[in-house]
Amino acid sequence: MPTKIEKDAFSGRDTTGHEWDGLKELNNPLPSWWFWTFVATVVWSIGFCIVYPSVPGISGYFGGIWGYSTRDAVTADVAALAAQRAQVLDKIKDVPIEKVRQDPTLMAVANTAGRIAFANNCQPCHGAGGEGRPGYPVLASDRWIWGGKLADLQQTITFGIRSGHAEARQSQMLRFGVDGVLKPEEIASAADYVMTLYGKAQPSPAAAKGQAIFAENCVACHGDSGEGKREVGGPSLKGAVHLYGDTREAVIAQITNPRMGVMPNWNARLDAATIKALALYVHALGGGEN
Repeated sequence: MPTKIEKDAFSGRDTTGHEWDGLKELNNPLPSWWFWTFVATVVWSIGFCIVYPSVPGISGYFGGIWGYSTRDAVTADVAALAAQRAQVLDKIKDVPIEKVRQDPTLMAVANTAGRIAFANNCQPCHGAGGEGRPGYPVLASDRWIWGGKLADLQQTITFGIRSGHAEARQSQMLRFGVDGVLKPEEIASAADYVMTLYGKAQPSPAAAKGQAIFAENCVACHGDSGEGKREVGGPSLKGAVHLYGDTREAVIAQITNPRMGVMPNWNARLDAATIKALALYVHALGGGEN
């Protein structure tokens, strides 16, 4: 509580008149170094607000007498980096992709550029190591819908899949259930047969019936024994890698009303050298074909 100002007997300084539980506050001045540091920071902040963009307004902000912009600075840095990279990537752009792989120096550059491009553009869908995600193909195995050779990968990355580009890879699975091509019981039998291809079920009378349905409706895209047909983008139904799941329910859902993903055509965003480096990097993830 406030009390009268008095002189402290021990230090000889005046008190502020405040006391808490018998403790009286001394009226000590701020240290000179602290006071002048504070003044210096105030002066500095005023100068900073004058030189650099600072005070907001109704329709904009004060741009500072130097006209500095972090956006312009970042743009300039990115342009400088692109120019620096171009000197190296130009060498890759003009060399056939197979020749790049045979040149250790160019391959080292391509691997670095491809890894960066993959992290910036492909990782959200295909995973950091190309392990894939539900609905997004695995890139680190030997299961390729459109082919895993360097030329195949370069084509896919460049023009995409169902991207709308004139040269994009195209495939279309019939909506066997939604459009009434197959009855629900026929779809269930076909799923029973597909589960045997997956290695998830043993042959049975229902699977045998489904095999006949498969032969009439599915072999054109997936092959006589479910091995797949890359020329039409028909996925292999054998093995342990499946795009939309490996349960019977997932198979029935896909036959009834299939999901078909879209991959963008990266030539609208990446230059030819970066696409080539990206194809080489993806090929090296573990599933590339020679």
